[in-house]
Formats: sequence, structure tokens, C-alpha cells
Amino acid sequence: MNVELPGVQWNELWLPLRPYATNRLQEGIRREQRPVAMTRRYVEANPSAMSNLLVVDVDHSDAVLRAVSSVGSHPLPNAVVENPVNGHAHAVWALAEAVTRTEYARRKPLAYAAAVTEGLRRALDGDAAYSGLMTKNPLHTDWSTEWFHGGLHTLGGLEEALSGHMPPARWRETKRFRTNITGLGRNCSIFETARTWAYREVRHHFGSPDTSTPPSTPKYIPATPNSPSRCRPWRRVRSPTASTGGSRRGRGCGRTARRSTRPPSSPSSPPAARRAVRRALRAGTSAPKPCSST
Repeated sequence: MNVELPGVQWNELWLPLRPYATNRLQEGIRREQRPVAMTRRYVEANPSAMSNLLVVDVDHSDAVLRAVSSVGSHPLPNAVVENPVNGHAHAVWALAEAVTRTEYARRKPLAYAAAVTEGLRRALDGDAAYSGLMTKNPLHTDWSTEWFHGGLHTLGGLEEALSGHMPPARWRETKRFRTNITGLGRNCSIFETARTWAYREVRHHFGSPDTSTPPSTPKYIPATPNSPSRCRPWRRVRSPTASTGGSRRGRGCGRTARRSTRPPSSPSSPPAARRAVRRALRAGTSAPKPCSST
């Protein structure tokens, strides 16, 4: 079953031109030229603009066995990159068509890809906190890589093969998903995490007699290891964060947010309230801490 694929084929599947890379996640990650990144133990799985590799982190000593036991459970991955020390591995599925993840991307393909990735994770009992940002470099000698096939998958084909492992239609509205936004792109991760707090906080802000003290948003941005928002330039983090107060409709990820009600005692009109939210978010933000991994 072990099929050796040439390095040139991996180069075709792996799209980032200047990816994040590192030898130790505890030391942080940094962007490097592609030839240099190819020598690192960990590399960025997908470029920021698109995703063509679906990666599941399987933190079990029998990770490879779980990946190959795919009959009636899940489609066979293209490759499994195993840590020979503890047996933990990353299972990788390559897509025939990449899913766009920019701020101009349609939300439905993003949500569909996220649901399929969640189905793959459930089938292998993978790590629910894994964001998919960094993956083990399959060409590095520290890992044991098993190549199974070179075929490309479609999201529809993966969904059909997963059958009972696919999440329900409204799984993204569950509390667990709201606290661990993964698979929807970096802007969506920041927006979805900050909006639920911002909509609630703005009511307290306008209802308080001391409205000169603006709420602070950045501490609610996710800061878990490999978090999509962890190592972004601050100017790119600030935009989707501020958009949570820009409208009653959350346009940042193409999602209609719940309409929040202001206290009856608040004299602010809706346009003035929205302007106040933007000013409060801008005044309350501060530069993020340097990237580090725990």
C-alpha cells in the first residue's frame, strides 16, 4: 500500500510560495522562501488565499492504522505523516479544486470545506483544536511518511464517502464551534470569535453611565497554538475586528448576525451607535503580542 510519490508531485500539491515554517513550534513560526521552508520540520499547509489540502491531526499512537482503516468510514488519505516517536500523525487529503479563502470568497464553499474537514476529523477522532495552519513536512527525515495514492478528491466525493461522520447542518452554531473556529479562513476566524462578544458588550457599553471607557477587543481574539489569527500583521487583524461594530449585519464573513437591542434609556440613534462602536473598537485596540507557541 505504500506508494512512493516523487518530490515533484508534492511540489505540485503544496501551493505556498513563501510559507510559514519552523523546526520547533515552541520557538514560533516565520515566513521563509519556499526552498528554505522545504527543509523545515513544520510548514504552512495552505497559502492564505486558498486551501487545497485538508489536514487532520490524529493524536493517537495508532494514527496510521486509523487512517488506512477507511473501508465504510472515510476516504483513504493521499498521505499520512507520522511522528515515529509517539505514533501521532497528520493525515492529508488533496483537493482537485482549491477553495478560495480571501475576504472576497463566497462563504458557502468555505463552510462546505469546513464541514467536510470536520467529518474527516470525526472519522479519525482527530484533534478538535487543530486549526490546520501548520503541518508536518512530509519530506523531512524526522517524520515517517506513507504515500497511498496520487488521486485528487472533490468535496462532494469526500462527503459521500464520509456518510455518517458528516456534522449536522447547523453544527457551526454550536457552542463548541463558536469557541474553536476552524476551517473558514483567517478573517472569518477573527470575525466569528469577536462578534458574539462585541454584540453583547455594546449593550453594556451604551447602558453604562461611563461611556467614555471603550471596551477592549483584542483579548477575545483567539490565541491558541496554530490559530489562524495568531501571526497576522496587525493591520490585517484590525479590519475584521472593527467590522463587528460596523453594522447590524456581519458582512465580514457573509453572515447575518443577530440584531442586538439597545437599552430604552440609550439616547443614541442606530447610526450614531454604529459610529460609537467603531470609535470604541479603534480606541480600545492595541498591538498583539509576538507570535509564540505553547
